[in-house]
Amino acid sequence: MSDKPIAARSDRNSIDAFINQVRSLPARPEKEGRLIFALDATASREATWDQACDLQSELFVTAQGLGGLSIQLCYYRGFREFKATGFVGQTSQLLGLMSGVRCLGGITQIGRVLGHALQETRSRPVKAVVFIGDCCEESVDELCHAAGELGMLRTPVFMFQEGGDPHAQAVFRQVSKLSGGAYAPFDRSSPQLLRELLAAVAVYASGGAKALRDYSNKSSAEVKRLTQQIK
Repeated sequence: MSDKPIAARSDRNSIDAFINQVRSLPARPEKEGRLIFALDATASREATWDQACDLQSELFVTAQGLGGLSIQLCYYRGFREFKATGFVGQTSQLLGLMSGVRCLGGITQIGRVLGHALQETRSRPVKAVVFIGDCCEESVDELCHAAGELGMLRTPVFMFQEGGDPHAQAVFRQVSKLSGGAYAPFDRSSPQLLRELLAAVAVYASGGAKALRDYSNKSSAEVKRLTQQIK
């Protein structure tokens, strides 16, 4: 594992690696996917919160025709504040929820995200968890334990890291691997990268790994190139 800062020129390779991890995930036959969209809303992410609001529509748009998605917004911020909304089925509903949130200083609460995902999927299966954050200030062992439990329940966690903090990268990679998900970095200056990553997860959550492969065949030349590893 490299602690080398993430450079913009590595973004393409990062997506390729991400898709390569996704291709081995099991297909999900349910008609509608439940997905948890979790975000770090602490002060360090204020500059990209509006960007995330804009890109969230990709989850719904991409999932159309594949069984659909029902998405729950989760976020943490401030002093031990953690919120989870109900599941919604339209991009306008999710955008409305996100637009009412403002970032506040505080430490990370990734453990609460994973614990909440465990509770939700034990009640009714959650097909995927998306997490977007830039750092980690918690016990790595506890996070890995929760990630392993999610893996046993077949609820993969897709960890998207903003920036290049080496400690966060190491933790995010472990969480994604133990849960059966995938890790990918992105840069705030290239929102298209995150858009492509969210689209890939939406396809997986709504239609499974085969649907993800089919999706690449109907997409742009760039997406075909990024997903050519899928067989």
